[in-house]
Amino acid sequence: MTDEAAARSGRGQRGWRRAAQEALYGPGGFYRRPEGPAGHFRTSVHASPLFAHAVARLLRRVDEALGRPDTLDFVDMGAGRGELVTAVLAALPAGVAARARGYAVELAARPAGLDERITWLSAPPKAVTGLLFANEWLDNVPVDVAEVDPAGVPRLVLVAADGTERLGEPVSGADADWLARWWPLPAEQGLRAEIGRPRDLAWAAAVERVERGLAVAVDYAHTAGARPPFGTLTGFREGHGTAPVPDGSCDITAHVALDACAAAPAEASPPARLLTQRDALHALDITGARPPLTLASTDPAAYMRALASAGEAAELTAPDGLGGFGWLLQPVGVPDPLA
Repeated sequence: MTDEAAARSGRGQRGWRRAAQEALYGPGGFYRRPEGPAGHFRTSVHASPLFAHAVARLLRRVDEALGRPDTLDFVDMGAGRGELVTAVLAALPAGVAARARGYAVELAARPAGLDERITWLSAPPKAVTGLLFANEWLDNVPVDVAEVDPAGVPRLVLVAADGTERLGEPVSGADADWLARWWPLPAEQGLRAEIGRPRDLAWAAAVERVERGLAVAVDYAHTAGARPPFGTLTGFREGHGTAPVPDGSCDITAHVALDACAAAPAEASPPARLLTQRDALHALDITGARPPLTLASTDPAAYMRALASAGEAAELTAPDGLGGFGWLLQPVGVPDPLA
C-alpha cells in the first residue's frame, strides 16, 4: 500500500483508548443499553448467588476490622444494573444491614425498581468507610494498544469504527515508561501489549476514596512474566466472543495487569495482595465440597439443595474458569481481612 493510500484508509482512525471510550460509554454506547451487561455476558455475580453471599461475608469481616462503625459503606464499582449491591445488602444480617449504606457506581441510568436504599452514582463517594468492590470494572477501563513494527519499534495501534487497524506514532512519554516497566516488548514484529496506565490511575483514584476499610478489584488478569505476547483485546456480544469493533455493538475488553494496578496507590498501608478467586472464595468458605451421601437418605431435599450449591461453588472456583480470576486486595488502615 502506498503512503497516500494508507493515509486515505486511516481516515477516522484513533487510538483504541479513545475509540473504546466512545463505543462503550458515549451516547448510545454499549454500556448504556437497557439490557445491561447481563444481556451479553455472565460474570460471577450472575453465575450464582453464592458470590454475593461471599462478598457479604467479606463486608462483615471488614466491619469487624473497623470496630463496627455507625455506618458501613459498600461500594459496587461498575455496578451494571445493581445486581451485586442488591444481593449483598439482602445477604447481611439485620444488625449489619441496619448500618450498611449501598452505593452503585455506574455511568448508565439508574434502573427502575432498584432498592431505594441504594445510592446511584457516576463516581465513587468521596469518603468510604467499608468495602469498595470492583468486579470486572478495570477490564472495561479503555486502554491504548501498542504493536511492534518491522523496525522493532512499539507504535500505537489506530482503529476505525469498523475495526480496521493501522500503526500510528511510536509510543512515547508516560505510556512508553509504563511499557518499559510493566510490559516490555521484544523487538519482534507483530507483538502487542495493552498499555494499562489508565487502569492504574483509575484504581489509585478509587483506593484514594477509601478512608478506612478494603478495596478489592476482581478481573481477568495477568502479571509480569506471563504477559500474553499478542495482548488480550477482544469483544463480547450476546454471550459470545467476537472481534473488537468500536461501533457500540459489542463489549470491548482486555485483561488487566493487576500487578501494575497494585503498585499504583501511593503510600498504601498495609501493602496490596494478589490472589486467585479460587483462593479468595475458599477463604470466604465457598469451597465446592460435595455434601455427605448420608444426607441423601436422611433428608433428600436438603441433599439436592446442597448438591446444587456445591456445583455453583465449583463453577465459581474452577481454576481454569472463574476461579482463575485475579483478586487485588488493598486494605486501608485495617488488617487484611483474608490474611
